[in-house]
Amino acid sequence: MRSGDARNASVAFVMMVNTSSTSGGKTKSQRDEFYRRSMHVLQNANIPFLIAGADALRFYTGVSRQTKDFDLHLRPAHVDAALDTFARAGYKTAKIFPHWLAKAKCGRDCVDLIFRAGNGLCDVDDSWFDRAHDQDFLGLTVKLSAPEEILWMKAYIMERERFDGADVAHILESYAEKLDWPHLLRRFGADWRVLLSHLVLFGYIYPSERGRIPTAVMDDLIERLRDETATLVADRVCRGTLLSRAQYLADVQKRGFRDARLEQRAHMDAGDIAHWTRAIAKENKAEEPRR
Repeated sequence: MRSGDARNASVAFVMMVNTSSTSGGKTKSQRDEFYRRSMHVLQNANIPFLIAGADALRFYTGVSRQTKDFDLHLRPAHVDAALDTFARAGYKTAKIFPHWLAKAKCGRDCVDLIFRAGNGLCDVDDSWFDRAHDQDFLGLTVKLSAPEEILWMKAYIMERERFDGADVAHILESYAEKLDWPHLLRRFGADWRVLLSHLVLFGYIYPSERGRIPTAVMDDLIERLRDETATLVADRVCRGTLLSRAQYLADVQKRGFRDARLEQRAHMDAGDIAHWTRAIAKENKAEEPRR
């Protein structure tokens, strides 16, 4: 955050957690108890986890919003052990999408165990834990996923019904000077255009703040753009499927483009893609208002 900012991150985080409203009719104390119990389950089993989602975003940006689930990041290798541990504690568990998401439910409360992004990228590896921020949360000492990793994962979420660009912009506005920009550039790698698109939008959203993005970073990315513009690409690949599971299906199903999710770097196969695609209609139907 900017120097001289009156907001004290740690104090603000605790205050906002303690005063934020809850969804589904749950009281704050009921929600907090569920969070504490769930974290105790993993801590007692020595399964490392990171606080993610709205709770981590609140710490870094001060932006608070209601959320249905409690999001945690885990290494892929620890997911099965976590599900077994939650099951023994009385939760109903399932690996909803085997390539990225598992859930542990207790009544109407739910823990999302996220081990990579829905597009098969952003694997939660050891470096996520090495770079995590220690924080007191609901009386427990825990670790929060670093802002660079949260930004990286959210940058790819550009669905018709959900676009996480505002979260990316809020992280940049709140934390630009403290971000590890070389690390962030390495994270995006060949997908540097995705990062550049968010940086361009950031300058549009916050004109007065655009100078807080390091000039060297913008110069580097714009130079890459100039160099790449003159390069012809024969491979008809559609990378839109890495941004939205629904909006580019016609390109890979009917228009002759290769699905970028089948590249080696994405932890998905044809079965994962089919399962992820079938869930679109089911989830859309579940979100339809009742008449």
